[in-house]
Amino acid sequence: MAFEELLNDPVIQKYLHELVGPTGMPVAAAPPDGEVTDEELAEELGLELNDVRRALFILYENDLASYRRVRDEDSGWLTYLWTFHYENIPENLEEEMYRLLEALEERLDYERNHEFYLSEPAGIRFEFSEAMELGFQCPETGAPLEPMDNADLVDAMERRIEELRDELNVEVTGTN
Repeated sequence: MAFEELLNDPVIQKYLHELVGPTGMPVAAAPPDGEVTDEELAEELGLELNDVRRALFILYENDLASYRRVRDEDSGWLTYLWTFHYENIPENLEEEMYRLLEALEERLDYERNHEFYLSEPAGIRFEFSEAMELGFQCPETGAPLEPMDNADLVDAMERRIEELRDELNVEVTGTN
């Protein structure tokens, strides 16, 4: 998939935005062909050099950019030449989906195996043991802690887990 096609995909735009943030998005959204220096990018995009470097480093950490160093013979200064590798985005997104699936499965297990109490005025949720230690009274408002039914949350998590499993072709290995 070409850079242009990738960058027109809203999922990929959101992924890049989550990585580099709004300040780094111009860097991520305008990958040049071939090598480019951070200074050239900053000048071309009208951005602060530090913002460009931050975005490049984040892309590098996520295997979406690489660099090579070239030492100036006269000054001894190093120049970093950056190359973008957006062909790695689909694989990175798939890895993110697996991490999300694992986190949701762990959270679902937690939600199923704990009893919760809620202080509605404060909007704070407590596990049973915490609520018991507090005498079933909210430490912030003094209001009584009421049993909380988390069935809707559990149902929503189960649906999302099933969607992710379907998308990733993951078989259910145990009972959740």
